[in-house]
Order: sequence, then structure tokens, then C-alpha cells
Amino acid sequence: MTKYEATIGIEVHVEVKTKSKFFSSSENGYGKNANASCTVVDLGYPGTLPTINEEVINQGIRAVHLTHCKLTKKMHFDRKNYFYPDNPKNYQITQNRTPIGREGYLEIKTSLGLKKIEIEEMHLEEDTCKSAHRGTVSLLDFNRAGVPLIEIVSKPCMHTKEEAVLYLEKLRETFFYGEISDCKIEEGSMRCDANVSIAPIGSKTLGTKCEIKNIGSIHNVGIAIEKEIERQTTLLEKGETLKEETRRFDDKIGDTILMRMKETGNDYRYFPEPDIPMITLSQEQITKAISLLPMTPDERRRQYQEKGMKELSIEKILANKALSDYLNRFLSTPLNFVIAANLLLGDISSYLNKNFLSLEKTKLTDEKFLDLVKKLEVGELSNKNVKDILEEILEKDSSIETIMKENHIQNITDVSFVEEVIQKVLDQNQESVKDYHQGKDRALKYLMGQVMKEAKGTINPKIANEKLKEMLQNQ
Repeated sequence: MTKYEATIGIEVHVEVKTKSKFFSSSENGYGKNANASCTVVDLGYPGTLPTINEEVINQGIRAVHLTHCKLTKKMHFDRKNYFYPDNPKNYQITQNRTPIGREGYLEIKTSLGLKKIEIEEMHLEEDTCKSAHRGTVSLLDFNRAGVPLIEIVSKPCMHTKEEAVLYLEKLRETFFYGEISDCKIEEGSMRCDANVSIAPIGSKTLGTKCEIKNIGSIHNVGIAIEKEIERQTTLLEKGETLKEETRRFDDKIGDTILMRMKETGNDYRYFPEPDIPMITLSQEQITKAISLLPMTPDERRRQYQEKGMKELSIEKILANKALSDYLNRFLSTPLNFVIAANLLLGDISSYLNKNFLSLEKTKLTDEKFLDLVKKLEVGELSNKNVKDILEEILEKDSSIETIMKENHIQNITDVSFVEEVIQKVLDQNQESVKDYHQGKDRALKYLMGQVMKEAKGTINPKIANEKLKEMLQNQ
């Protein structure tokens, strides 16, 4: 049986985060009533002229920088001519001959190690309006018409669904942290098409390419690619000839469905957009645009690693940009980042999710957070103490010290006092000491309970537990 290798290329469109659209003054927003955010420019009225939104160019510069692309400093826009109801001008303003970026890459971490996914080109263009089909009637919503897009075209250098999914996750993370796009696939601000072909392993020529359009989630991209590889393999094993197709992914059945056959290539009759002059980027504009980029995810990873955080905690923090941004406030302070991250990911996140709040809506000041972490680090507070008083910490203006006093929390860390209490308990419970040395686990828990009871809960449980084990070894 012939063994095949898949070759995969990904085209991604992301909506650019700007206040207004690319070529008009209409608001660039989401969720408004249909046709509430459009002008005669967006509607394609005859005689209207586009005006470039400079911030889109700046965002393009940042996207090029983040993906290690070569920046095109002198570029023009082109008209892509085609006739479709969602395109009232009968052309789309895009970049064909002078894309803003070329020859870049993003590095992903696969199960086999690091791999660079090469990016062929990056284009700036406008979106079309949105079609909604109701029986025999099609409705058009022009709120999306003219929304600025960045199109990122990878080279056909991926060979597994794992690589494709990791590349898309990396791209989404990069653009989201770079504040270039919201990258919300469920809202359509990030859309993915996958090109898949298979050929015998070792073949120097690629197989017949099939395109899967507008896949609704990164997870589904992986499923769609897997299903397409299975479909093409089955056909070839039957001796059939593959034909170029455009397919779509149906998440209800978890498979791809034929949309149309590709009989001939599209001739879009590209030509330079006559209403927009050539753009020449100055070094000053490039430097300024890049200087406004926030810290990248990879730079955050490096900083967190240096602070002693484990990989799992780092990835969980990065999965929540608000928590990462909050943690970054303390990069230049002597904070125990391991304890801080555990707090943010654990009890604090639980409270925020339960109450549908963000950190900014709580009473947790930077000073209180630093004090809270410090008290946990030195043993003045235990994890249980924090659980007991967390609501008060987040809801009251009071200091941590005041809240502790109000709740009668006192964790004594004086070693001599702790030893004195433990020795008294051991002297009074010799049978349990014998049980401990005979390997009975419950004995340790019982003795620990007696220690805390004797101290009336005033000593730090972590210190007491460690000292109890140490003193038991010497008995």
C-alpha cells in the first residue's frame, strides 16, 4: 500500500483593530444593527473616493515586524475585479504586486521539536459586506464592508494537522498580544482557509490541491485537515484521479462538503488602484509604529521563566491576557512570581469568574497584592487563610493586616515556639509516634491536628508540618 504525505498551506484573514474602517470614516465595530455603520463609500456609490486610514498601515507594519517578514517600504494598492452581491463596487481594494510583507515565519513547538512555519506574503485589504440568506431572499449588511483586513498566506510547508493548529494558535496569540486584532473566530475577526494535497512520500511533485473555506474554529481546522487527508487517500487507493475542489467544513457532521469544482483559474484582472497614490513608508513612521508594540508573548515567557515559573503556569497565565498584563506590573519588583501566579490562576480567578468581574473592578491594589504574596511567602498567611478572607481582600479597602486582625488570623513563625508546641504533643501521644514509625500515614495527620489544636491555630501550618516531620525522625 502506498504511503502518502500531506502538504498544507493556510490562508488567514484577520480584522485589524482600528477605530474606523480602511477607506471611510465609518466606525469599525462589531454587534451593531445591520447597516448602522456604513457610508456611501462603503456602499459603493458611484463617484465616491477612498481615503486611507493611516493606522491600518501602522498596524500592518507591526504585523510584519511580529512575523519576521520583510517590509515593503514602497507599495501601492490594486483592484481585484469580480462580480458578487456582497461587493457593490464590483472590485475589492487589496494588494497584489506589492504586499506589505514577504518571506517571514513564526516558530512553533511541536511534539517533534521546534519548527519554523514560513509565511509567503502578507496583504492589506478591505472586507466585503456580509450576506444573510433567508429562503429565496439574500440580505446584505454593510457594517463589515470596508473593515480593514490583513491576509497572511503561509507557504505549503506544513505536513500534519498538529502543525497547522499550532501555527494558527501562534498567529492568533501573536496578533492578539500585539493588539493588532481581537482574533475572535466566533465573531469572524479571524477566518481560516486550508489548502490540502497529498502525494506519495518522497515525491518531488505536490498532489492535487483542494481548498477548505472559512473554517469556524482552530480546533475544526485540525479536524477538517484530517478528514480531507482521509478523503483524498481513499480516492487514490481506489485508483481515482483527484480534481481541484473548493470544500467547506460542516461542524454538525464533522466533515468537509463539496462547494464547487475548480474548472478554471480565476482571472481577477488586477490593476493598480487609480484613486490611491503610491505609499512610501518613512523610517520615522516604521520606528514609531514598532515602538508602540506591547511585550510579545515569547518575551513574556522568557521573563516568567527567569522568575522561576513553571511552563504549565506560564501557558495558563498567557491564555488570559488580563492576568498576564496584571502580573507584568511587578516585573521590576522583588515579588515571588510562583506564588503570585498560583494566586491569580487559583483563588482570584475563581472569584472573578464566579462574580463576572475583572481585576480592575475589585479592591485589590498593587500594594495589597504585594503584601498578600509576601505574607504567603514568609508564612504569615496559609493557603487556607487566603481562601477564608479572599472576598474581604477583594471587596474591602482595608489592608491585609487589618483583615487578618478582624478575622483573628495569627500565623506564628517563631521556630522555638513551634518546636515547643510540637514536643509537648509528641510527649502526650507516644502511641501515635510509634504508629508513624510503623508506616501508618494517619498518624502524621492526627499529630498535625493535635499540634494546631494545641497552638489554637496560631502557628503557620506549613512550618509546623515540616518541623513535625523533622522532629519525628529524631524520636
